[in-house]
Amino acid sequence: MDSLLLILFSYLYGSVLFGEHIARWKGIDIRSVGSGNVGATNVGRVLGKKYALLVFLLDLSKGFLPFLLSRLYFGLDSWTSFSVGLASLLGHMYPVFHGFRGGKGVATAFGVLLALSPLTALLAILFWAMVFWWKGIVSLASLSSSYFALLILLLSGYPFKLLLMALIMSLLITYRHRDNIVRLLEGSELGFKR
Repeated sequence: MDSLLLILFSYLYGSVLFGEHIARWKGIDIRSVGSGNVGATNVGRVLGKKYALLVFLLDLSKGFLPFLLSRLYFGLDSWTSFSVGLASLLGHMYPVFHGFRGGKGVATAFGVLLALSPLTALLAILFWAMVFWWKGIVSLASLSSSYFALLILLLSGYPFKLLLMALIMSLLITYRHRDNIVRLLEGSELGFKR
């Protein structure tokens, strides 16, 4: 398998915004309702939990499948795997099929993490659940678990390329959540009743 083709596939598959397509199939412009985001959280607010789960799993697959292929064919500690992980996330955040206006990347990044280290992914989702149970705010749970996963990878002694990939992904997720961070600081961020 050619590494450049896999990187290109990762970006193009990442560029498919499942949340937008599923909402449109239900007759809704997801960008015009709720938070306006195309991810599972906003889909859940508008269409319900089963559609939120569907979008989450599909978005997760955009990170999981390409990175797993890269791991199998090129090895975990390779620049191809580094590039594939980032290409998947950048595809979701800046999709060529949707005017480079995409989602915030949490589910796709989690898919990469799941293919990289299932144990770290499990710990990260448990940490996410704890923060969400505590505060009821998805953005806070997502940002917190992103850096928690990075810390676990660092403490586990993963190769430099993978730590750099995880750091860049966490910074990209933080950047895409910049409006949420402002609302968190103002105390006006949307939450869910627990």
